[in-house]
Amino acid sequence: MVRPRAEQPTPAELEILKALWEREGPATVRDVLEVVNLKHDPPRAYTSVMSLMNVMVEKGLLGRFPRGRAFVYVPAEPRDRTLRSLLGETLERAYSGSASLLVAHLLDQSSPSAEELDQIRALLDAYEVRGSSEIKEGGAPCKRSRPKRPRG
Repeated sequence: MVRPRAEQPTPAELEILKALWEREGPATVRDVLEVVNLKHDPPRAYTSVMSLMNVMVEKGLLGRFPRGRAFVYVPAEPRDRTLRSLLGETLERAYSGSASLLVAHLLDQSSPSAEELDQIRALLDAYEVRGSSEIKEGGAPCKRSRPKRPRG
């Protein structure tokens, strides 16, 4: 039986996406491999990263375009949209939609500094002023779209 592909990126796929988002432009497998291997011991193999990136193209997480004799890859969605989608799925699946429970666990896990707590309070104040009747930008899971071809 074939396992259905997940909508959200796996941890390894998220690592690839992070490398591409940091680069802020098209990248080859070798470019991504260099970034990924800065954080891995033992280093990952070129073919492993290439296979993973090809699966990500099939899932709609990456776009792939020819450039010379190689392919370049770009994320299909911007970082903020992907992260909002991941968080939205976690909120629903793990916390049954309870923002307060998610925030309580987040604060327990991350032990934020006094400065971070001040930033969080400011965000809460701004959210309260904005009002809950406004439409939340990017709050719903994102739909996959075909990425635009990079220039160059």
